[in-house]
Amino acid sequence: MGGLSRLLVVNAGSSSLKLRLLDAGDQTVADLTVEWPAGEPFPEDALDGLPAPDAVAHRVVHGGDTLRAATWIDDGVRARLLELTELAPLHQPRALAAIDALALRLPETPAAACFDTAFHATIPEAAATYALPAEWPRRRFGFHGLSHAYASRRAAEMLGRDDLRLVTCHLGAGASLAAVAGGRSVDTTMGFTPMDGLVMASRPGSVDPGLLLWLVRRRGVSAAELEDALEHRSGLTGLAGTGDMRELLRRSDDEARLALDVYLHRLRACIAAMAAAMGGLDALVFTGGVGEHAAAIRAAAVDRLTFLGVAVDPDRNADVDGDAEIGERTPVITAREDLEIARQVRELIRLDQRSSDG
Repeated sequence: MGGLSRLLVVNAGSSSLKLRLLDAGDQTVADLTVEWPAGEPFPEDALDGLPAPDAVAHRVVHGGDTLRAATWIDDGVRARLLELTELAPLHQPRALAAIDALALRLPETPAAACFDTAFHATIPEAAATYALPAEWPRRRFGFHGLSHAYASRRAAEMLGRDDLRLVTCHLGAGASLAAVAGGRSVDTTMGFTPMDGLVMASRPGSVDPGLLLWLVRRRGVSAAELEDALEHRSGLTGLAGTGDMRELLRRSDDEARLALDVYLHRLRACIAAMAAAMGGLDALVFTGGVGEHAAAIRAAAVDRLTFLGVAVDPDRNADVDGDAEIGERTPVITAREDLEIARQVRELIRLDQRSSDG
C-alpha cells in the first residue's frame, strides 16, 4: 500500500461512537462524537458527509495473546476478535459492529485494528501471571493501552526525558493505571478482563474472589446476574447510585463521601504499587475524562503521595487547559488515543513498504 493522506480513526465506546479524520500531518480534518446507546444498531448516518479516508483504523479493546500490534483486518483477524468477545463484552461487540459497518460502507478502503491490550505485552511474567492452576487461563492482559502509550510518550516530551519511570493514570468511566519505564509498560491494574483494579463508574475493580463464590453458593446468584452486577451496578454506581464523578463531587451526602473515599483509597494504593514495580517514580501523569477535568480528585490523590516526590500546586491544578504541569512532576495530558492509533497504523504501512521493497 502506498502513502496515507487521510486516516479515519474509529473509537466505538460503550455508549458513544467517536470518529476523527486526520490528515497526513495528524491534524484534525473532521471530529464527530455521536450517541450510540447499548443494544442499538451502528449509527450509519454518522458517516454521512465525512470526506473519504485512505484508510480506516479501529480501536479494539482486546487483542488476546496473539494480536499484539496494529494489524490489517481480514477474515482471520475478525474471527479472532469475535472469539475474544466474552473477555470484553461491553466493548468488543461494538468494535466488531463498527468494523463491519465501515467495511460495507468503504469496501475498497483498507482497515486496521489497534489494540488496548498490545501496549501491555511487555509486562514481565512475574507481573503478568495469576497464581492459578496451569490448566486455567493465567495471563493478565491489561487495557487502556492506547491511552497509556500516548500519555507516557507525551509526558516524556513535556519533561524532556525518555528514560522516565511514569505512573500513567487513565481515569474515566473505566479506569486503570500503568507503570511505564522508559516507554515500556511493566505493570498495570487491569487484568484478564477490564473489570480488575481501580474502582470505576460501574465496575468494582479488585474484589475478593471468595466473596463472589459465597454469593454463588449461599445466595444462589447466577453467572448472568453476577456479570450484570459487576459490569453495570458496582463501582461508584453501587456505592452512591451514580457513576458520574461530577455529580459525586457536587454532593455532600454520606453515600457520595463514602464512594469518593473508597475510590481515592484504591487509587492511591495502586499508584504506590505501580511505583514499587519500577523501584521509584519520576512523574505521575493524569489523563482521561476524570483525570483531565476533576481537579479535586487529582489533588486528593496526590495529597497522600508526597513521599513519592510528587506535588500539586493548587492554582495550577484548578486552571488546567490542555496539556499542563500542575505541580512537581505531575503533568495532566489530554487523552488522544487517535494520535497513538495513527502512529501505529503509519508504522504498519512503513513496515509493509519495507517488506515489499526488500
